[in-house]
Amino acid sequence: MTTAALTHTSALTARQLRAAWRIPVFLVMNFVQPMIWLLLFGQLFKSVINIPGFGGNATYLEFLTPGIVMMMALFGSAWAGTSYIQDMDRGVMDRLLTSPTNRGALMVSTLVYQAILTIGQTLIVLGVAWLCGARFGGGPVGLAVLLVAAILLTAVFSALSNAVALLARDQGALIGISQLVTIPLMFLSSALMDTKLSAGWVANVAAFNPFEWAVIVGREAMQKSPDWSTIGTHVGLLAALAALMVWVATTAFRAYQRST
Repeated sequence: MTTAALTHTSALTARQLRAAWRIPVFLVMNFVQPMIWLLLFGQLFKSVINIPGFGGNATYLEFLTPGIVMMMALFGSAWAGTSYIQDMDRGVMDRLLTSPTNRGALMVSTLVYQAILTIGQTLIVLGVAWLCGARFGGGPVGLAVLLVAAILLTAVFSALSNAVALLARDQGALIGISQLVTIPLMFLSSALMDTKLSAGWVANVAAFNPFEWAVIVGREAMQKSPDWSTIGTHVGLLAALAALMVWVATTAFRAYQRST
């Protein structure tokens, strides 16, 4: 990126952070919600670890934590397009497009903003899990890999959300499509339950689920002896899909520009 693009990206990202800071309830929900998910599911299903053939982790909380991290990244990024719709409705987008604002920065800044939220949520989830007794052997390297997977997942669905927002230009449509996509992806994965204990077709579908790819990377990275081949394969898949989704969002943005 050029210096101008970096400057504009920083300014636009700061704009979104300031907007979030002015509405404290938004930040509170973003950082409290992960704890609710973690503690609720951790207590509801803590005994499933005793089912023969389940996971192999010491506790269900240790199995669950990477899944909760990715759930927060998935659900948060699926709403990324709302900022575009709000800017369209308020006329802000038109003013930005008639200004010298770098077009790439308009897209990248939303991804950076969502990535910052994802990192914050991840650290909170891991901190609460540790306080509740979960212990992970991955160390700093494992944490870094977990964050990379969460950020890539955020990029995939933030870009998709942005594309939907730019094409649909309607908040209701974005909400409906986001729920239609994210809920099945969550349940067709091992985020909450080992797919070996599910119907066979669930595991088959999960193999093509990008959310599952991120869960696999996060869970494997936090092990004491991770399978780096598995991690590398799924990180590569996530990176390729993120690049594809960014291209889709960029194409949608150009279509929006032509129509205005």
